[in-house]
Amino acid sequence: MASSCGLTGTIRSSVDSSSVCCNSKCQVSCEFSPMGQSRRISKFEVQFVKHSGGCHCGRVKFEVEAEAEIEAVECNCSICSKSGFLHLIVPKSRFTLVQGSESLSTYTFNTGVAKHLFCKMCGVKSFYIPRSHPDGYSVNVRCLEPATIRKTTIIPFDGKNWEANAVKLGPLPTKG
Repeated sequence: MASSCGLTGTIRSSVDSSSVCCNSKCQVSCEFSPMGQSRRISKFEVQFVKHSGGCHCGRVKFEVEAEAEIEAVECNCSICSKSGFLHLIVPKSRFTLVQGSESLSTYTFNTGVAKHLFCKMCGVKSFYIPRSHPDGYSVNVRCLEPATIRKTTIIPFDGKNWEANAVKLGPLPTKG
């Protein structure tokens, strides 16, 4: 799909029924980076907001800087589909664990690169260190407080065939 500003991309499903990532009658120059990376419109950086989140029992709390309009990646691999995890992948510099490091337990499998972090009390995985970006964090969008989220767009990802599709996740944003 291409817009008049030259943007190409794929159709996305969104919780607010909007499936357009750029107005097709756009008059500005757009640059789009897929899978949760920051966007630039003209020469202005997208503004990040501070989102708060945590586990169910409240022992683990964190903050993450991201756009108010979130692009969440829905992976169909075994662990993501069983847990309902919606990924927002960010650089470590935009993630802060506010409390609860002592309440976290780590689970690894397969290659052992991903560090799945669960609350020892309630069992919720609100964030983890992903195999695709071991120098960042993947935050579960479902564990964010809704007050700072304007819109969530869900982008499907074929994690069942991870090796063939991992490159589609792209690198972490270099700014922020």
